[in-house]
Amino acid sequence: MTGRQGVVLYGPPAAGKDTVTMALAELSPRYAQFARLKVGAGKSAGYRMGTAEQLRELEAAGGVVYANSRYGNTYVIDAPGLDDAFAAGVPVVHLGQVDGIQALVDGYPADWSLVLLWCPRGVTAERSAGRGDSDTAARLAAWEATREDLDAHPSMVWDLTVDTTASAPEDAARLIDQLLAQRAGAATA
Repeated sequence: MTGRQGVVLYGPPAAGKDTVTMALAELSPRYAQFARLKVGAGKSAGYRMGTAEQLRELEAAGGVVYANSRYGNTYVIDAPGLDDAFAAGVPVVHLGQVDGIQALVDGYPADWSLVLLWCPRGVTAERSAGRGDSDTAARLAAWEATREDLDAHPSMVWDLTVDTTASAPEDAARLIDQLLAQRAGAATA
């Protein structure tokens, strides 16, 4: 292993990825959400906005670890961005596709802790409406796609699974922090 630790939070829309990441950052400043490169329009908070030309240049240089399209945009996990994130601490990468997790784990060497955050479809609908999303129907379709993705990858092994309807974000953050401490201890033993 590289000695670098990273966290992957996987789950459907509104499962709590942002909220748990904020709780991790409050627990320790070493945790920070990885800001994916976003090519498109809409929400820019939490992203590094880019252009189609920048994406082509990254692809040509072999710098794209994983890219996916959703909500009419392209979201990119890039090696230069990950380099910067690891230099700053422990990146927390949000993903909604198992293929993305595999691409990240296989394409960027680090000790990745894989965390499944889950909530029922109805909770996604309530949370999405409650936060004022204008595309709740698309988020529910993404919830369905996430469920199908999990069903299609029954051998996927999670280091930690958290039901975000039963665990407070602070509790989930503590569990993740403990997981990383245990893994770091095991790596040095």
